[in-house]
Amino acid sequence: MRYGFYLPTRGGCATPEALEAIVQRGEALGFHSVMIADHVVFPTAIASKYPYTVSGAFPGGGDALEQLTLMAFVAGRTRTLRLVTSVMILPYRNPVLTAKMLATIDVLSRGRVTVGVGVGWLREEFEALDAPDFERRGAASDEYIRIFKTLWTQDPASFDGEFYRFDALRCVPQPVQKPHPPIWIGGHSAPALRRAARYGDGWHPVGANPAVPLRPSELRASLDQLFRLTEAAGRNPSALTISFKAPVYDTSVTTLTGSERRPFSGTSQQIADDIGAYEKAGVSELVFDFRSERLDDALERMERFAQTIR
Repeated sequence: MRYGFYLPTRGGCATPEALEAIVQRGEALGFHSVMIADHVVFPTAIASKYPYTVSGAFPGGGDALEQLTLMAFVAGRTRTLRLVTSVMILPYRNPVLTAKMLATIDVLSRGRVTVGVGVGWLREEFEALDAPDFERRGAASDEYIRIFKTLWTQDPASFDGEFYRFDALRCVPQPVQKPHPPIWIGGHSAPALRRAARYGDGWHPVGANPAVPLRPSELRASLDQLFRLTEAAGRNPSALTISFKAPVYDTSVTTLTGSERRPFSGTSQQIADDIGAYEKAGVSELVFDFRSERLDDALERMERFAQTIR
């Protein structure tokens, strides 16, 4: 089992000093990867339903560091951590420019980029960014993934799609990783599973919270479906990385619904048993959320996990 952690993009720890301290401590503690979330702007009025809370209310808003800029910052202050967009909302950015930026970060980080992608949920942010039509975001996202792969593997490259086209051009240097940086598909919906089967090098769902429990048995059922779809697409299911995003690492929060214990909470042995159950279900990387408004709290959570659980 490999372990990753979320990086703050807003709030009290979204400062150069705190971010550097967090990623360097995580690297020293032996974590495998760091996850960087994606929001560009926050409309002051949001009617869209957030998919990862029971109420549908979004538990944030107002400020956020830009994802790829922050990824480049982290690349320059670490040596071994995998740099993961978790997840990049594909329609938010010009696909050619995005492919170029990711390739550049991969080159400068010596091949440490993983591209976690999603289609997004915040209609108002789509509109503010003049992104492709919200109702067609899935089709646009699929096309943007194909553009990334074209630019990262062909020279010269050309593309003629429904949402974007370009004539023969050169987009070099291409990524260090061959054939290209791994692409992980976020989300747990049926379209997300189909996207992972067709285009993904991994599946990267959020789980273990009241809105999306994804208990080991539920995860196993989704994985069975994903593997069937992957085989039907003529691809090898065993080549997929399964990276599971767990909730905030706060052992004092123990309930999921009613009296049911929340996964990855409780005693050290209970958390270790949960890790074993998810590993048995097929997970190869677990991502924990140690974030806090206080740097000392975030670092203490990371160290406690590394020393007592891992």
